[in-house]
Amino acid sequence: MVVIASGIAVLAILLAIGGFDPATALGAMWRGAFGSWYAFTSATLVRAVPLGFIALGFALAQRAGWLNIGGEGQFYAGAIAATAVALQLEGWPATVAIPLTLTAAFAAGALWASLPAWLRLRFGVLEVISTLLLSFVAEALVSWVVQGPLQESTRIYPQSDPIPLATRLPLLPGTRLHLGVILVLVAAVLLWYFFERTARGFELRAAGEGPRAARIVGGINAERLGAWALVGGGALAGLAGGSEVAGVSYALYPNLSPGYGFTAIAVALLARGHPLSILPSAMLFGALEAGAAAMQREAGVPAVGVYVAEAVIIIVVLLADALATRRRLAIAAGVA
Repeated sequence: MVVIASGIAVLAILLAIGGFDPATALGAMWRGAFGSWYAFTSATLVRAVPLGFIALGFALAQRAGWLNIGGEGQFYAGAIAATAVALQLEGWPATVAIPLTLTAAFAAGALWASLPAWLRLRFGVLEVISTLLLSFVAEALVSWVVQGPLQESTRIYPQSDPIPLATRLPLLPGTRLHLGVILVLVAAVLLWYFFERTARGFELRAAGEGPRAARIVGGINAERLGAWALVGGGALAGLAGGSEVAGVSYALYPNLSPGYGFTAIAVALLARGHPLSILPSAMLFGALEAGAAAMQREAGVPAVGVYVAEAVIIIVVLLADALATRRRLAIAAGVA
């Protein structure tokens, strides 16, 4: 709560400096995120779904000591694959079409992440660099496919045709909230179980915290395990892209993501990589994103101001972790 309050307090100060009324602006933000059942489900939770998927993928790679900065690119890879497959499923039953669409997104995200995994294993290229750069490649790929093989039938607009009804995720009645919210809950629980209750999850943590010790004592191939974790994280990010197409946009177009891949890193950092904590963290950042739109609409405040609050939250979390690590080292040194 201290972390969240710090971000909001800094935002309020900046609003006052900028000549805006903080009470009016923050009130608009609250209404846009939590002011009604529709706002909560159709704005906050809808944004929390892709953030949750990508943050879970980041946490999976991070547990192995790898940093997947390319969730944005993996999101777009999943969105492209989901659209391409869904457009071929006209007339199919929903019970078959929806799983096929999401499976294509899952596989595409894994495939997109497999390249940086291979580059690190084969050539030692840092995944921080390769995953980030591939995000720009994925964005360019979206621009190409919606003006080429996946462009809508009239060939006028840079987007795909709407996907068939059978491939669209069911909605909560009276809202825009789709089945993806259940899927991300299930993914978080499964990842928590994997981390805490399986031998492979323990090996993953050992590889991340001490790869050399894990190799010598446990015979664990930390690099190979980390590569698989990166690929798994990419699959989850790809699923985020598929759920966005199948549950929200129903078509592919440039700028489909408002930066979910990068915001999700903050989601995972705030949750300290714990899968179950990622869920409320994703909801918080989803609320900030939803509130930013309402703040701009009702109070005339640029939505970019909310990113300041997000940045402050990240900095406070990192500082808290650094101080906690320093305290543990000091205690250990005193005992020694």
